[in-house]
Amino acid sequence: MKKIVFFDIDGTILDHDKKIPDSTREAIKSLQENGVYVAIATGRAPFMFDYIREELDIDTYVSFNGQYVVFENEVIVRNPLHTEELGRLHEAAEKSGHSLVFMNEKTMKASKNHSRFIKESLSSLNFPHPEGDPDFYKVHEIYQTLLFCEVQDEMFYHQNHSIFKYIRWHELAVDVLPKGASKAEGIKSLMDRIGFKLEDVYAFGDGLNDIEMLGAVGHGVAMGNAIEEVKRHAAHVTSDVAEDGIYKGLKKLKLL
Repeated sequence: MKKIVFFDIDGTILDHDKKIPDSTREAIKSLQENGVYVAIATGRAPFMFDYIREELDIDTYVSFNGQYVVFENEVIVRNPLHTEELGRLHEAAEKSGHSLVFMNEKTMKASKNHSRFIKESLSSLNFPHPEGDPDFYKVHEIYQTLLFCEVQDEMFYHQNHSIFKYIRWHELAVDVLPKGASKAEGIKSLMDRIGFKLEDVYAFGDGLNDIEMLGAVGHGVAMGNAIEEVKRHAAHVTSDVAEDGIYKGLKKLKLL
């Protein structure tokens, strides 16, 4: 029976220095040589991890937390944010002094030319502040928006713009998605397309946006560096990403 393994990127494929450990690179190559499908499941936009796909020879992925899904380089799911509702969110953020970044599969644009919160948050992913284009969402499909605000300001958006789902990934930044969106939903769509059963699906992750995924697949693995809430939703916990976590997890699951 064919098997497939999904890997989150930050804190899973990439270590704390945003590098791919040698053991991870070798483990993924071994999986592929053994006939196991290898895929990525991330909150990132495709343009943000093309170098990883190229280096690891991966052409199947769930991006934008399930909003844009590709199987063997063919797009099979597109689920953009509602344009009018996004406009209302933009207006509310402007009134509150908060910034947004609009993202499609090719690029991202900021609602402001300069924002300390945008610069600080995106620098943690090794990306610069994008150029400003507050009307970008009006003429492009947007699969994910980033909202930049502190934790105490987030509840306003939950209460007043509840058509969206909010997932915090940085002390200054939140992913904005359609209600009900998740990596798990993207994976389910992909499994339906290629005929896999969830019992033959494995996933590794460490963040809050991995919780649904780890609970939905047949074998969910939390990295040792994952927060405790994520570990509670996983069937297995492996070592820290910097301590050969992926390699050791795959060995434990007898995939290597």
